[in-house]
Amino acid sequence: MNVFETRLEAALATKKILPSTLENIRMIYGLPGVQAWETASIEELVESGQWTELNDRFYQTLSFGTGGLRGRTIGKIVTQAETGTLAALDRPQYPAVGTNVMNYFNVSRAVQGLVNYLKKFFPGQQPSFALSHDTRHFSREFAELAAEVISGMGGKAYLFAEDRSTPELSFAVRYLKAHGGAMITASHNPPHDNGFKVYFSDGAQIVEPHASGIINEVLAVKEAVPNSQKVAGGSVVTIGKEVDDAYLEALAGLVLEPEIIKAQAEKLKIVFTNIHGTGIRSVPPILKKFGFRFAVVPAQEKGDGRFPTVQSPNPENGEALALAMAQAKNESADLVLATDPDADRMGVAVRTAGGNYELLSGNQIGSLMGAYRLERMFAKGWITKDNAGNAAFIKTFVTTDLQKAIAQAYGIKCVDTLTGFKYIGGKLGEYEAKVGGRGSLDDRAWREKLLEQSTFFVFGGEESYGYLAGDYARDKDANAAVLICAEVAAYARSRDLTLVDYLNELYLKYGFYGEKLGTLTFEGAEGAAKIKKLVESYKLQSPEVWDGRKVEKFQNFEDDEIYDVDGKRIPSELMLLFHLEGGARVAVRASGTEPKIKFYFFLRGSAGNEEELQGLKTSSIQELNALWEFTRGDVVKRVG
Repeated sequence: MNVFETRLEAALATKKILPSTLENIRMIYGLPGVQAWETASIEELVESGQWTELNDRFYQTLSFGTGGLRGRTIGKIVTQAETGTLAALDRPQYPAVGTNVMNYFNVSRAVQGLVNYLKKFFPGQQPSFALSHDTRHFSREFAELAAEVISGMGGKAYLFAEDRSTPELSFAVRYLKAHGGAMITASHNPPHDNGFKVYFSDGAQIVEPHASGIINEVLAVKEAVPNSQKVAGGSVVTIGKEVDDAYLEALAGLVLEPEIIKAQAEKLKIVFTNIHGTGIRSVPPILKKFGFRFAVVPAQEKGDGRFPTVQSPNPENGEALALAMAQAKNESADLVLATDPDADRMGVAVRTAGGNYELLSGNQIGSLMGAYRLERMFAKGWITKDNAGNAAFIKTFVTTDLQKAIAQAYGIKCVDTLTGFKYIGGKLGEYEAKVGGRGSLDDRAWREKLLEQSTFFVFGGEESYGYLAGDYARDKDANAAVLICAEVAAYARSRDLTLVDYLNELYLKYGFYGEKLGTLTFEGAEGAAKIKKLVESYKLQSPEVWDGRKVEKFQNFEDDEIYDVDGKRIPSELMLLFHLEGGARVAVRASGTEPKIKFYFFLRGSAGNEEELQGLKTSSIQELNALWEFTRGDVVKRVG
């Protein structure tokens, strides 16, 4: 036994590493084609006794979940072997070695499993895929590897020449009539992460039964590269300007009141930031098309996987909009709009009467856009009292019920789904399939057909700053959201209102709804075990009282049979929803994309005038904070 093996065995005996860690390290050494830098990296970590790092990297094989892969691509400790010759932006030459990280090994396995599944699902057809990537570290390399594997297995890979957004990838899958697609992104995660997000032929993220089928095929792949010779007929095709143009045309088709925009666009000043991501590709062209007056934040315009100007490239966090708000203040801009690295989430800040900027939550932004679009569609006669029952908002269970109140007031459906835009995309697929597909129908004919025979989608979204306003794509679209939000702001300005004023109108009309998200992070192997234990404890030991509020109803989405308003069974998922006295709610779920457990708090009330509304806003903040503080203390009691 050599020194390397002796140290590993000793670490196992003293429980410094897990049995699965040792097994997976040995598996990597046994792979055909394993690279010298990979084994050198492992040996560096063993020699220096970095057992926690080794456990985090090797305790499991990165799980191919129902949406794909996501994890660290740069380790907490970067070895000299991985550093190699530093790439652009001081990036390590190689991604982290391990079975539980995003690297060439796991991307190749995922692609092989995906190709194998689609070959079975579409027998006799050459599998075709659309591929895109964001500006993160290794995104281009992973996308090119995916294209190479697809081609080598006899498939056709459509690959964008440069970074493009997640919603444009979803659009491209449908436009190119591809069998599937993949987006290399970790969305708004920290710079050290990356991911592989999978789409089916409808342009939506995979759902059952495809999810389980693909997962099984991925698990069956045992080698980092296809073990057979290249299959003839495979190819890699560069996606050209045609798809960009078609996508921008689809975005332009979302505008409801071009005349209002024309009258107000020059009076409205916007500052936009893409936070070093893909939004710069689509947002400026579409804003220019409609004559909006806007400026881009220069320091954040260039794609940069380090995201050096922010702590986190997440528009949910006010800090990520700080540079844009500072620029907006200097330029006396009315509105700040920000997109995350893959441009599927959008954040908003609005100038107040005092010249400062107020951040809006994802719940508030979605409610503003949904209310505006529904109001205008009724005003234009597209939706009427007679067909309103065949129109719908779609939102997640953890998104504000203000949107449900608005929908009910107009007589349209409000469909609740599990968290994850794939479920919203799945509902759109159901509505399309019910009428046999869109075919060559234009927007008007398609809308009328859905309103007559199925369900017309008015607007959809989730509290985590994701929105969609059409079925041209099947994932949240921040590029479109920027355009829609700018239109709503133009409409509000035509009435001498800000977006905050318009939101207050909604609260006075439909009721006040306050929300708060509380998040706890538990990283690594130990963290994953703690999150699992915590969620299970709420499931098995359901509290009877939450911060003095009696729990009147408890829903366990993993075990209970729960149906949506269309009569469809909600898929089983470990999410818990506690209904408290007074209309308050608390939802508990583990994040599917980050090492976090999330707590969602909801309150509701009513106000008769502006003064009462301001009082209600103040008291709700205090009550929501109290619910969160109680929860944090309860977590300590449950898992320490």
